[in-house]
Amino acid sequence: MHRNTLAFVIAAAIGGFIGGFWLANSLNRTALNSLGGQAAQPLSANSTTQSSAETDLSSHELRAKIAEADRNPSNFAFQKDLGIALYRYAAMKQDARLLNEAVRILERGKSINAKDFDLLVALGNGHFDIGFYKKDAASFQTARDTYAEALELKPADSDVRTDLGLTYFLQEPPQYDRAVAELTKVSDANPKHDRSLQFLVQAYVKQGKLPEAGTALAKINAINPSNPAIPELTSQISAAQTGVK
Repeated sequence: MHRNTLAFVIAAAIGGFIGGFWLANSLNRTALNSLGGQAAQPLSANSTTQSSAETDLSSHELRAKIAEADRNPSNFAFQKDLGIALYRYAAMKQDARLLNEAVRILERGKSINAKDFDLLVALGNGHFDIGFYKKDAASFQTARDTYAEALELKPADSDVRTDLGLTYFLQEPPQYDRAVAELTKVSDANPKHDRSLQFLVQAYVKQGKLPEAGTALAKINAINPSNPAIPELTSQISAAQTGVK
């Protein structure tokens, strides 16, 4: 991924939750340790980030929880809650091995109940992340398929459809037309969803559609003039205009 694109993605994550190995929210120790007996509460996009010392879990603790899930493969709640918790912890720690374990557990949960929205979103995010760090188009496709299943349950979810669009934007090679199509659906249905507009600006710049990029950026300025991505987006449009000239 180009450096400016990575910076852009990080800035966009500030505005809302995004599937993304480098960008997921923190998970506190209590949430993971409580999974043996009850469902953990989902963390919001604005959850407070814990320090590394507060969130570190030993390899023994992690192996014990994974082994417990393997011993109880028919317990849907345990597969779901542990899978989501492991996903978030793996993302925070940027631990690819643990991410694969989280996806494995979430896949098992899906085999029990394929109509759970939160599980599908977490599983889609897991495949998204694998696609991102491995630069693997097949994993991005699996993420797309999983997001599509989640959207069948909640068609109006703007964040999930934005992440669906991002699978096209971030894969190698990118499919900017497909990304624009999905991101436009989000902005048409939810005009105040500035995160989708941020990526729409980026996609238009990549396509060389600078007037459209400028229009989308103007919408962001109108919706949220304090959006931290605005300077980077403005710079990208300016650089593209200079390049054209």
